[in-house]
Amino acid sequence: MAIRQLSETLINQIAAGEVIERPASAAKELIENALDAGATRIEIATAGGGKTLLRVSDNGSGMDAADLELAVRRHCTSKISETLEDIRTLGFRGEALPSIGSVARLSIASRRRDSAGGHEIAVAGGKIAHMRPAAANPGTIVEVRDLFFATPARLKFLKTEKAEAGAITEIVKRMAIAFPAVRFVLSGSDRTTLEFPATGDDHLARMAQVLGKEFRDNAIALDAVREEISLTGFAGVPTFNRGNSAHQYAFVNGRPVQDKLILSAIRGAYAETIPSGRHPVAVLSITLDPALVDVNVHPAKSDVRFRDPGLVRGLIVGAIREALARDGSRAATTGASDMLRSFRPGFQPNSQRPQTAWSAEMSPSRPYQPTTGFGERPQASFDGLSMPTARAEPQFSPQPAAPEPNARYPLGAARAQIHANYIVAQTEDGLVIVDQHAAHERLVFEAMRKALHSKRLASQVLLIPEIIDIPEEDCDRLMQHAPELSELGLAIERFGPGAIAVRETPAMLGEVDAHGLIRQLADEIAEWDTASGLSAKLEYVAATMACHGSVRSGRRLRPEEMNALLREMEVTPGSGQCNHGRPTYIELKLSDIERLFGRS
Repeated sequence: MAIRQLSETLINQIAAGEVIERPASAAKELIENALDAGATRIEIATAGGGKTLLRVSDNGSGMDAADLELAVRRHCTSKISETLEDIRTLGFRGEALPSIGSVARLSIASRRRDSAGGHEIAVAGGKIAHMRPAAANPGTIVEVRDLFFATPARLKFLKTEKAEAGAITEIVKRMAIAFPAVRFVLSGSDRTTLEFPATGDDHLARMAQVLGKEFRDNAIALDAVREEISLTGFAGVPTFNRGNSAHQYAFVNGRPVQDKLILSAIRGAYAETIPSGRHPVAVLSITLDPALVDVNVHPAKSDVRFRDPGLVRGLIVGAIREALARDGSRAATTGASDMLRSFRPGFQPNSQRPQTAWSAEMSPSRPYQPTTGFGERPQASFDGLSMPTARAEPQFSPQPAAPEPNARYPLGAARAQIHANYIVAQTEDGLVIVDQHAAHERLVFEAMRKALHSKRLASQVLLIPEIIDIPEEDCDRLMQHAPELSELGLAIERFGPGAIAVRETPAMLGEVDAHGLIRQLADEIAEWDTASGLSAKLEYVAATMACHGSVRSGRRLRPEEMNALLREMEVTPGSGQCNHGRPTYIELKLSDIERLFGRS
């Protein structure tokens, strides 16, 4: 079969299959063109999820008749000249408009600010209509109707109108975060109007518009530089997390991207601080020389390729971890909101309460009978505590520390222990509820992590070695890593083909459930053991040990022990969440308590 040249229309339709995958792709390309034109106000209107109508209006520089004529032709652009080494605009290929015009009904009306009138051009299924004068305000209006009418097969792969409208919303959110000085309005018959007023240079205010006002209260600022690459933005505290990664935004030289390297670095930075199945909230902006990054990787321009990916990953992980160590120990403010919501069902009118069988024990009118934990005698030991004179007695210090004069204690003074697991502390402006096991688990882990980088952890010799029976293959795995475990203070030996003898345990863990610890370590090593060995994952082992050696739920603590735990939490990085990412404490402000009682 002879080789022949494809027609211009077919070439554009092939390109459209790569560039314009769905209505959201077309919206992204048109918004990028508006931003490149210097627009400060962009309005997007949709119908039918963008399949029936997609209109993007801007107040940018506009185009004259000659520019309009070229704009709908392939590979015509004003954004680059002869090289791809210095791309500083969002668009640069000159493919978007001709690709859209080849599969939809496209019309463009535009007017320059210094022009007396505007012009309009239309393209339908790849056929360009004649230019004609048009009344238009300064700027450009691009209208796309009946997307993919010329390629009906593509319509079968689109999702529901609601899903396609949601995808466009997500595109607008990403663009809004990247350009806070631009006002965005998203409206249409298939949605409620969404407006993001311009916030100028206040990036955090724009992020609060998109991510919710809670993000402002739970965000940690990032500002780091490594060699020629700078990183700015905000990372949420670990306890402020979401069920998916949709709330992670990354920008490279102002370009919104969904790059796997960046998303992987975010996951790595939050390792051991986020529960399994949960995802952090973060907005990262990377700035570097355009020559050090290739944006011409994917037709959708959502992926980039860095010249030194290791440097970029190290910068992201290091900056986030440093920020978390500096300011990430606080609990998310959403914890108090969740607590308040859990109280509210108790205030339902009687007619709304679930109908259950009456019992004397559950009746709200039953006589009050204080339990041991709330009786006057057990609580008498707390009477001597007052704010802010709670003594600080570090958990791992042999000598109690004297209270500092005029010291401030953010976590307050212990007032009670509830159900032998939760510490209630009074602060200057509210109260704090601490999960004693989760909190102590984090303290032990941080102490073990710190000791890992200095010397072998101190161990205590067991008078009678613990013999644990486990499968032979698990014994083999554990003994391969016995030297690394010894560095953590855990000394083990082989005791026959299917047993391990534990002779020493880390001293800081106190009494340890050796059977449970060994079995869990064996399971974890079997799951992620690699050629790199256990040495690269000692912190994971330390986290497992910390869980088995922490203050257990159900243990009653003396007031001085509770206050010592609070004081050490205040000075320990990451103490706002345990090793599994769950919060260690929840703070309830006095104003929140007063709202519960209708006093505010």
